[in-house]
Order: sequence, then C-alpha cells, then structure tokens
Amino acid sequence: MRKAIVGILTVLSGPALADPVVIAALGDSLTQGYGLPQEDGFVPQLESWLREQGADVQVLNAGVSGDTTAGGLSRAAWTLTPDVDAMIVTLGGNDLLRGIDPANSRANLDGILQAAADADVKVLLVGMQAPGNYGPEYKAAFDAMYPDLAEQYGTLYAPSFFEGMGGADTDPAAVRGLMQADGIHPNADGVLKVVEGLGPQVLKLIGQVPSG
Repeated sequence: MRKAIVGILTVLSGPALADPVVIAALGDSLTQGYGLPQEDGFVPQLESWLREQGADVQVLNAGVSGDTTAGGLSRAAWTLTPDVDAMIVTLGGNDLLRGIDPANSRANLDGILQAAADADVKVLLVGMQAPGNYGPEYKAAFDAMYPDLAEQYGTLYAPSFFEGMGGADTDPAAVRGLMQADGIHPNADGVLKVVEGLGPQVLKLIGQVPSG
C-alpha cells in the first residue's frame, strides 16, 4: 500500500506536461472553410498537418466569411485571449472585392498587428496581390502593405495564401481541379495544397513561441 501511495505522489509531483501552442487563424472565408465540410477546411487540415510534423498545437478558427480587414480589426481584441500564443492573419480579399482604399486596409492591418504586439503574440501575416484592373497605383499600394507591415512589426510573412498552388501568378486553368465551382475558394484537395505551402511558415511561427 505504501509503495502505491509513493508511486502516486511521484507522478503528481513530476514535471507538468507543457500545454499545446494555441494559434488563432484570423481571416475570412478562406480561413473559415467556406463551402466545405468542417473537417476539410483550412483550420482542421492545417492542425492535422502540423501534428503530423510533430507539433503539439491547437489551431482556432477565427475566420468569418465575408470579413474585411475592418472586421478583423474589430475582432482582434477578443480573439487575442490569454490562451493564444500565435496568430495567422489572412485578410484583404474582401477589401479588394469592395474596392476599399488600400490606405484604410493598411491602417486596419496595422491595428491588428499592433494588438498582437501588445499581447506579445507572434504573427504570420499572409499577403495577397491586387488584380491589374484596379489601376497601377491601387495595385502598388495594396500589394506593398503586407511586406511593409511585416517588416515594420518583425512578423513572419507569406506572400500568398495560395502559395502552395503556385501563388498569384498561377494560370487559373492549371488549378481548376483544386477549386470549388465559384473559382475563388479551394476544394478539399486545394486546401491540402494551401496547407502544404503555408505549413513550413507556421512551423517557424510555432518555433518563435517561448516554451512553457
């Protein structure tokens, strides 16, 4: 009996297991998993991929379909709970669809990154590129805000959510089989390609989180 009690006390007094790294994925429909069964969305597939690489991680789905950078900023404070160690920011596509002034989008992203910095949360900022039909000045301002802000805040940076599918310069016909019927959102196979492209950067993000 005494040996059993000693054994229990030894287990209870042993080193505590580290908590998993908690990553909040702040974004729009691409993050939320629009048009897909829950298990096929970006967040579940990313979490599964990261765990296959040996990462002890939990990825929270903070994606809202239709959200702009302004919406992301309005949600940043309550997304950044004390449990969150890191954040992936993928916003701006709906700003493009609405033709929002890049200066406004930049200010919103700046606010999100500042909130993360204040909370001591590491960030991976995912960029995107505007189409040419908005004009060269709009495109230059929009495209530049992501790398500029990443450098300003010292965050990790990925040029495109679709990097694993060839990035912004990919011929749409070449990836048609990886997209849903709307041609905007990836299907389950497309999401896997996205995850394989972004995954190494997310592993770097996890590596920036202090242990314990």
